[in-house]
Amino acid sequence: PQVAMQRLFLLLVLLREAAAFSSTPLPLHRASASSFTPVSSLSRASSALRVAHAFRGRSLSTLVPSIRQASSFSSALRMAALPANTPLKVGICGATGAVGKEIVGVLEKRGFPVKELHLFGSERSSGKFVDTKWGKVEIEAFSVQKAREMDVVFISVSGDFSKEYAKAIAEGDDGAVVIDNSSAFRYDKDIALCVPEINADAARKSANKVIANPNCTTAIGIMALFPLHKRFGLKKVIMSTYQAASGAGQEGMDELREGAKEVVNSAEGTVAKNKIFAHPLPFNLIPHIDVFQDNLYTKEEMKVTWECQKIMDIPSLPVSCTAVRIPTFRAHAESIVIETEKPIKVEEARDLLAKSPGIALTDEPANKKYPMPLTASQKYSVEVGRIRQNIVFGDHGLEFFVCGDQLLRGAALNAVLIAEALTEPVGKDFTPKL
Repeated sequence: PQVAMQRLFLLLVLLREAAAFSSTPLPLHRASASSFTPVSSLSRASSALRVAHAFRGRSLSTLVPSIRQASSFSSALRMAALPANTPLKVGICGATGAVGKEIVGVLEKRGFPVKELHLFGSERSSGKFVDTKWGKVEIEAFSVQKAREMDVVFISVSGDFSKEYAKAIAEGDDGAVVIDNSSAFRYDKDIALCVPEINADAARKSANKVIANPNCTTAIGIMALFPLHKRFGLKKVIMSTYQAASGAGQEGMDELREGAKEVVNSAEGTVAKNKIFAHPLPFNLIPHIDVFQDNLYTKEEMKVTWECQKIMDIPSLPVSCTAVRIPTFRAHAESIVIETEKPIKVEEARDLLAKSPGIALTDEPANKKYPMPLTASQKYSVEVGRIRQNIVFGDHGLEFFVCGDQLLRGAALNAVLIAEALTEPVGKDFTPKL
């Protein structure tokens, strides 16, 4: 049996080495939880011989652990990988912001394996303490050197910050895996844009240790769009979004809160002040989020188009969006119309969505149950309801309404789920319990 095991293991190693020769990315050997070293062609060619020599005369009891180690070694050839069942050093840039705070909460609630938690903030915030599951954590002034000591770093600051620092944190064999919440790298062809229940392998197979988190609006709507695409094929998508103030961060929520107080406590006709939003938001709607493009869509609207195409790997899918800011604190809502390649029936769609990961079917019109910001806030799943046959597209059309907490599903939760997915092997479906 010992000889047979040795021969089987040698065969597996040789097969892996042969596959490595045919792969495009340069294979990498992971020296530690956050360290990678390129494996040259010559070292790949000789590694099987070294392994075989090392195993000569070894007992079965010592051979079996080595097979487990080889499995770990094979997984570590991926650059954007994290070790499974291993406590990790975790860093959060922008830890005092709206999304940064939510990331801490998600790490706590999901039992993420944290060895050390490092919270990076501005000079103004440094020195303050935050109560966490792992005790009081002091906020540190950010430095690239300190961030590079982490296994994984979540960035929730700004696109400019990410452009300046993300690659510097990740580069080299001793850099960290970086999960970026900004728009800095979402459309970079060499960087994975990931919603892990949909395309976890895009991140797992990535030759770049920077992974992009999608726009919050996209992350919510795509949870319903993707299972429908897999079953019926998407032909066209038309979306109108109703986006909460928190989409603009803590400052956006503060402006809404203070503005609403000002209007309520002042004479009739008083209009709130605005600094964060294009117009006063209290008791108003603003069909303008981000800057207008040459095609008269806003950049926020085009993000939905570009990101749906990239995440679902349908580069030619027509997606049209109108984005509206509304005076709610949390949870974005979206009205979505789809035309499908195959005929689609309401009951089939409802059953499919009820079984899909990350979806909470909320579709009982007779009982006044449907997706709303009030019920979707603070929840991990995306509510989907108001499912009906679309009159315009008939048997090939469906219309529905979704609502999800964009600070969680659209940002913090999705980022943490990416990290969880990176601990699993390529090809494994990622279906987290929410």
